[in-house]
Amino acid sequence: MPNALEAIFNMLRISFDNTNEPKSLLHVIEVGDLWKYVTLVEEFIRYEEMGLNTTADDEVREMLTDIVKVCEAQVKRVGNFMKNEGIPLPDVTSSKPNSNPKDVPLGVKLTDDEIANGVAFKLVTCSQACAKGQADAIRNDLGLMWTEFFLEWTAIGATVKTLMRKRGWLKVPPYYYTPGSPQR
Repeated sequence: MPNALEAIFNMLRISFDNTNEPKSLLHVIEVGDLWKYVTLVEEFIRYEEMGLNTTADDEVREMLTDIVKVCEAQVKRVGNFMKNEGIPLPDVTSSKPNSNPKDVPLGVKLTDDEIANGVAFKLVTCSQACAKGQADAIRNDLGLMWTEFFLEWTAIGATVKTLMRKRGWLKVPPYYYTPGSPQR
């Protein structure tokens, strides 16, 4: 983890210091946010597995492998948190078996562009879920966890965007020109 992120985490830990906070029960929205997040990230892992099964591009494979590690670590952390709080875990889709990208038919195979854009969309979705979870959190320990997850997605998003820009896969909306301004 880069030093800047460590500094931000340390600052947040101090601001979210919960040494004097009484441990309250989680409220129903906090539990719902946790439940949805585990499901969301597990489904993200399934998408990454499909991408790993269909791409032969080394950079895309490296990106997907790195993101799988983050997803698995977050699922484990949230799962342990939920277990400690007595919250049952949701049923999730099983892992995809490994396959050779050369064996996947072209009509089924995701292109590297589709994989990268799907990952970008899922990163935005996970970031939004973390922001909502943090906003809904009453307990500081939960709020800090959501903030740390959000920062992890932000760092990964920068890497994904760099790869997408480098490869020409970044989808850019049309430019906006104010009425009366000279157009380029």
